[in-house]
Amino acid sequence: MADRTRHALVFLLLAGARAFASELPVSRGEAVVVTATRFPERASDTPVNVSVITQADIRSSAARTVPELLAEHAGIAARELFGNNAASTTVDLRGFGATAGQNTLILIDGRRAADIDLSGVQWSAVPLTAIDRIEIVRGGGSVLYGDGASGGVINIITQSPLALPNGVTAGAQLGSYATKGFHASANHAGARAALNVGASNIESDGYRANNRNRQATGQADMRWLSEHGEIALKIGADRQGIRLPGARTVQPSAGVNQLATDRRGTATPLDYAQRDGNRATLDWHRAAPFGEFTVGLGWRDKAQRSYFDFGGFPDYRTIDLDVRSFTPRAKLHHGLLGSASTLVGGLDWYRWSYRLRRAPSPASADRPVNTVTAHQENTALYLHHTARLGERWTVVAGARAERYTLDAADAFDPGAPGAAFGSAAAAGQQREMQHAYELALRYRPEPGSALFVKHGRSYRFATVDEIYETSPLFENEFQFLKPQTARDYEIGYETRGNGAALRATLFRIDVRDEIHLDPFTSGIGNTNLPPLRRRGLELEGRYSPHRRASITLAYTHTDAKFRDGVLPGSAFTQQNVAIAGKTVPLVSRHMARLGASWAIDARTRLNAQASYASRQFMDNDEGNTLGATIPAYTVVDVKLVHERRSLRVTGAIHNLTNGKYYTYAVRSQFAADRYNAYPLPERNFSMTLEYAF
Repeated sequence: MADRTRHALVFLLLAGARAFASELPVSRGEAVVVTATRFPERASDTPVNVSVITQADIRSSAARTVPELLAEHAGIAARELFGNNAASTTVDLRGFGATAGQNTLILIDGRRAADIDLSGVQWSAVPLTAIDRIEIVRGGGSVLYGDGASGGVINIITQSPLALPNGVTAGAQLGSYATKGFHASANHAGARAALNVGASNIESDGYRANNRNRQATGQADMRWLSEHGEIALKIGADRQGIRLPGARTVQPSAGVNQLATDRRGTATPLDYAQRDGNRATLDWHRAAPFGEFTVGLGWRDKAQRSYFDFGGFPDYRTIDLDVRSFTPRAKLHHGLLGSASTLVGGLDWYRWSYRLRRAPSPASADRPVNTVTAHQENTALYLHHTARLGERWTVVAGARAERYTLDAADAFDPGAPGAAFGSAAAAGQQREMQHAYELALRYRPEPGSALFVKHGRSYRFATVDEIYETSPLFENEFQFLKPQTARDYEIGYETRGNGAALRATLFRIDVRDEIHLDPFTSGIGNTNLPPLRRRGLELEGRYSPHRRASITLAYTHTDAKFRDGVLPGSAFTQQNVAIAGKTVPLVSRHMARLGASWAIDARTRLNAQASYASRQFMDNDEGNTLGATIPAYTVVDVKLVHERRSLRVTGAIHNLTNGKYYTYAVRSQFAADRYNAYPLPERNFSMTLEYAF
């Protein structure tokens, strides 16, 4: 029955997309402004495959968090561990699976949201109410943004106080699992200056035992206008404390199935993690006779604390991280090719300082067993040229060169509590140079339609948390890895008109030396994998059959395979695991989403979405031999929104059909049929109340 439902959904999606295409009127739509070249320009002038999520899209969505909103679009999967306000959620663009967090580059107002550790993005730092738009640039984005953009770039752009009405907005939230929260913001804008301040807090016990989560944010955005430009100063802070329930274990040979017997339980009642962060950015943008330029300065720090009991062998860690950036860039307008063309050039400089302290408990944290320090610096120069050859043709060529330096050291205290079996990693350093390029073409056969092709090279470097591991003798060491490189190819067609739009894209990504956790060694380490390739089809459609109703469709087919290779393994794990031709774990071959929004009357709107993902092989199952997979699932969400003057009330039902599902599971390295899964919430409810003064 599940297969019939899946096939029917895919058939209807494809048939609907063809119908939309045949009905699209040939007319020019509204100009959408994007920053895909790191400067504002019309989306119709960019050859890259870019989608824009607008404020209207956010209002007509059933999503509660940014990852849920992103997952409504073709080519994007959101993988969750707990389903608790996007804590520990990874966004995967174009099927990178377990390494998605390091291959999908997330930006907030053009700056990196992820760091050189593996802690992930703090999604709660950007509530949906603060977003102006989100730009999704599919395919390698290393020319303009550098390291870690092999799958693509997602840029979350917050609202400018200059564009907001003066006043105060306050809201409250209630939901299942003792969820409660509030948010408030105030805006004041004059002729030349504006200020917006906001704060939010959300608390929830979570679906699982030992999964209480509290997230708080605060930010201020100040803008000053001059005759020729703007200065923007943004400061913010975010705090998160979350209890970690661990996994549910399944092992048929031992008669264990905690997914069935105790789905919401915990095997790790003592585990937790805390994270505190602060950030500040300053941007000066100015128009000049030759074009325009921007000078950006950024700073961010983060303090993390985590405790894992490990069945009586505890590990307490504190990580302090500081990053500074300097990102000047300029855009030159010229007519050297006989038409309006632009050349964007710039410098990106980032410097991270990292310190990790390991101890058996918080009480002994003042005398850690290991103190790891690392300093990473990335310096890059890039050029990106866009030539507009008449009204129909746009050609892009870009290149980037980036220098990466990493110095790491490990201090071991043999007299510290818990140091009896410890060791120190020998100090080391790594120096690398990498380059990226991009070639793209956009052809507009008629107003409202375009054909685009793109080819490029991207790369990523290993993070500090990926290189500090243990040897086969369980001694600490720095495992420096080769940079990962990728070449991507895509061709697509898009058309839009009054009330309808369609985008179709074919893509391929060939990856070499992919950086990935190696589960088949006797120690714990990372490795450069044999060659992989990812290819697929993305379809997105939107249709408004009536001025009060709209329908959105998205379908993604992803074929992610290892092209070659054998993982040697060890005496303690599987040996000689053949992976050539095997499917990359944690990648669904089919994903489909159907959304609908209906304005019942002038004040009330009903939004609904159904999301489907086909089965996936589990993490650590590179050989596809476990015999069990993450099952296919379908999730339905509905949301009702009512607005009356300054009041906005929202009620939502999530997972309407009460499905029991999970999006992440990991195979055991040692027991042939054992795996751990992370179940997500069944049917649950939420309600928000917001008032603008």
